[in-house]
Amino acid sequence: MPGAIHAEGLVKTFGDVRALDGVDLDVPEGTVLGLLGPNGAGKTTAVRCLTTLLRPDSGRAVVAGVDVLRHPDAVRRSIGLSGQFAAVDEYLTGRENLQMVGQLYQMRAKAAKARAAELLEQFHLADAADRPAKTYSGGMRRRLDLAAALVVSPPVMFMDEPTTGLDPRNRQQLWEVIQQLVAGGTTLLLTTQYLEEADHLAHDIAVVDHGRVIAQGTSDQLKARTGGERVEVVVHEREHIGTAAEVLRVFGKGDTTVEEHTRKLTVPVTGGAKLLAEVIRELDARGIEIDDVGLRRPTLDDVFLSLTGHVAETAGRDETSDAETSDKEAVK
Repeated sequence: MPGAIHAEGLVKTFGDVRALDGVDLDVPEGTVLGLLGPNGAGKTTAVRCLTTLLRPDSGRAVVAGVDVLRHPDAVRRSIGLSGQFAAVDEYLTGRENLQMVGQLYQMRAKAAKARAAELLEQFHLADAADRPAKTYSGGMRRRLDLAAALVVSPPVMFMDEPTTGLDPRNRQQLWEVIQQLVAGGTTLLLTTQYLEEADHLAHDIAVVDHGRVIAQGTSDQLKARTGGERVEVVVHEREHIGTAAEVLRVFGKGDTTVEEHTRKLTVPVTGGAKLLAEVIRELDARGIEIDDVGLRRPTLDDVFLSLTGHVAETAGRDETSDAETSDKEAVK
């Protein structure tokens, strides 16, 4: 049975650019799918197709049990969307922005007012509720935008890089809100440029490159594809590099990598913490003083690099400028 978000063979082109090249996705109800990819990979285009903002050239998509192409209006009533940029009316207050969204969804005025007050508290905006949004900081606008996407408590949420530009404290607050949503049964598709964010929030992660899903699985499953554990040692004296390399060769399961300028040696291993303790004892027995030693496991950065051939993006939008329609206005 298809999940709350399901896509088969989505294709979308902009002139000669094939933004989506047969994307398949399936997100079970009440889970988070993290969509990762470099700039131009197709993440935002996929979100726009799934949220009815763009019509794919071919393929099929079902969101909240509704066919996206056949019944787009019904899909819009079942989803929330937070785009890459805060889509708020800067001349309205925070409270008025949220009440307006509620009324656009045909909520009664009293219910819209109560929901706005609830969200302003939840997103730590109550103190600024009656100030015009144009006086808000970037982080406050981002939180107001996300609050607007949640006015009707949709069963399915799409968040396109929701924490871009936020400081660590605001990012952590949004993570907590997202976790509360999912705990309450909301299904979420999340695109992000922060690998730590996907690692922290997503049940499954799909890596997209050149319009295709090139890998999908849990964080641990993806990390396992890049290889297992490794021991890293930084020796105190450069003349001990050779002896330390001999020790690591005994315990390692592959070639030892040596960085002369940092005095760091790295070797793939199996055996976990127990083996690390043996390595430390042997280095000590050889009289090798070390500045740092540790058992490292693959990170999502390692996964990203191994799958795409480059590191994850650190900033910027990920698509062409085609279809720059305001996400929030289109959904409304």
